[in-house]
Amino acid sequence: MKRFILCGMLPLLLVIGANAQNTEQKKGLQEFKKNPEQKPMDQKSPEKKPLFGIVFSGYVKTDIIYDTRQTCGLRDGHFLLYPEPVKPDAEGKDINAKATYNILSIQTRFAASVTGPDALGAKTSAYIEAEFFGNINPNINSFRLRHAWIKLNWPHTELLVGQWWHPMFVPECSPGTVSFNTGAPFVVFSRNPQIKITQRAGKFSLALTVLSQVDFMSDGPEGANTKYIRNSVIPESDLQFQFLTVDKVKNIEFLCGFGINWQMLTPRLSSLVTLSPAYDTVINGKVFHHDVVTDTYKTDVKSTSMAYNAYVKLKLKKVTFKLGGEYGGNNNAYTMLGGYVVRSVTDPTRGLVDYANIRTFAAWAELHTNAVRWQPGLFAAYSKNLGAGEMVAGPYYVRGNNIDYAYRISPRLVFNANKFRLAGELEYTVAAYGTTNEKGFVSSPSEVGNLRFLLGVYYFF
Repeated sequence: MKRFILCGMLPLLLVIGANAQNTEQKKGLQEFKKNPEQKPMDQKSPEKKPLFGIVFSGYVKTDIIYDTRQTCGLRDGHFLLYPEPVKPDAEGKDINAKATYNILSIQTRFAASVTGPDALGAKTSAYIEAEFFGNINPNINSFRLRHAWIKLNWPHTELLVGQWWHPMFVPECSPGTVSFNTGAPFVVFSRNPQIKITQRAGKFSLALTVLSQVDFMSDGPEGANTKYIRNSVIPESDLQFQFLTVDKVKNIEFLCGFGINWQMLTPRLSSLVTLSPAYDTVINGKVFHHDVVTDTYKTDVKSTSMAYNAYVKLKLKKVTFKLGGEYGGNNNAYTMLGGYVVRSVTDPTRGLVDYANIRTFAAWAELHTNAVRWQPGLFAAYSKNLGAGEMVAGPYYVRGNNIDYAYRISPRLVFNANKFRLAGELEYTVAAYGTTNEKGFVSSPSEVGNLRFLLGVYYFF
């Protein structure tokens, strides 16, 4: 009988707990509605001891898209990276110079923020967020996990365990574009399973993160796969330093930070050497087939890379300015240009190779107003292929290995009416395609541009 009584009371307790949290988290939820790419509420430790509760939030969104040419991107072009190169036919006509459109609602999103009693002397919380974007293109419209983490907050220390933004993507200083790409491939865009510990001292904080890969994977001999980083055993590591000061009287906020990231991949566990190719012989009019003869050798050669990021945000009463940059030896898994390449064959007998990184640099800036009803904004970005800087043999495991540079300019205008939002954006993206030389540089580049007209229709809850 006691079990039935407890089961009957559980839904009532959940409702009471959720209602108790609504007032505490209302402000954070409003911030989420202003910028849905950021977390839907302030995840800092609440001042008062929280009761157990769950607050649900999210939005329904439809994107109406028109592009002036074929593009390279994800999910039927919804996540735009850059325009496709010129593809001439037999008469020299550009096949990719063809406009396209789409209407998609796959960004519709659900989130749940959970609070509960203290544990180990820390405030506890959890967060889950999912959408209908799918993990791969054939699974478009399917439900997929975006974020899922648990936090423990002590007075000056925070421990996060779960899936969250890559440390080089800073939600507090990220582009507020209407486009779901959030500035990619000019901005680090990746979510990763991770363990992150942050130590705060006044206005300063230092965060150390170790992470793996799941949806955003490195490229390699077997295509995009998480095995390359998993087989390296040592997880990707990141160290971020941040400074934040807020003047509530003057309504001014200044944020800046920088970080360093280290990554190791094991592209292959074995090499395959062909001793004799397959061939056919004819004897007395009869065909005899001879299979290929190969040898396999174990290998454990690593590809290591470093990356660096920096950012600044100045929020005044009426406008906000943001600036960010990133330099990396292998940016492939971050949805940016770059990657790595086979440098040379170190042992022809056993087919062993070593690797070199294709380095890239990217910088972006954004200016937008802080108005509630009308919010105009402007995003601009540039990325440059810096090559390998040494002789390389190939093959390349690189995003955009034939792109010398790319840039984007995208003005936007957002209109808010309570829970309804209408957001328009013009996104002009240019990629300069050329010929990749023996050092990984791209020569004789020629610009190809695409203009995207985007209209986003939101309803928040």
